[in-house]
Amino acid sequence: MTIRLTRRAAVATGAAALLTPALARAATQDVPMAQQQALVAEAGRRNVSSFREILWQDHFDRLDRVTLIADTQSKALHYWAVDGADYRIYPTSVPMNEELTRRGYTEIVRKKIGPSWTPTPSMIERDPSLHPMPPGPDNPLGTHAMYLSWPAYIIHGTHDTRKIGRRSSSGCIGTFNEKIAELYDLCPVGTQVKII
Repeated sequence: MTIRLTRRAAVATGAAALLTPALARAATQDVPMAQQQALVAEAGRRNVSSFREILWQDHFDRLDRVTLIADTQSKALHYWAVDGADYRIYPTSVPMNEELTRRGYTEIVRKKIGPSWTPTPSMIERDPSLHPMPPGPDNPLGTHAMYLSWPAYIIHGTHDTRKIGRRSSSGCIGTFNEKIAELYDLCPVGTQVKII
């Protein structure tokens, strides 16, 4: 017996396959969420944000102090505790373009909770409406800031979470306010930093 697959049959089969998980979930609508079986995606080689693995050994000779590597390609900030006892990765915003991106070795020289913000002359040239801002919900530096040895380069939070995962900064590395608060506590002045 020969089975002939028509275009209409293929579309109907595909639609049924797509709806099956939704129909299965709909059948559990009267069961509390805590009692429902979890839907777990298959493990993949890369996460949804496409963070790439970075090894501190490729960038530093020693891990005798806290280390940060800001990866402008995958828009991630990598953290290692002294001796590598703890490793964490944070999503970030990165500079808008190559002209604003500075790469190389630096360190955290100062930290501030509730930072104020002053636009640089080049920022004002690009957008004359910019003006200094005190701490608060409109401040582009968010709730915490860690200043690098390079003038005007900062690792900071942001109130505008749409910027995370994008090329959206004027040179700084930004992350969610909750994440910068965590990093602020983990990173003392003197933390070694590399931006790649």
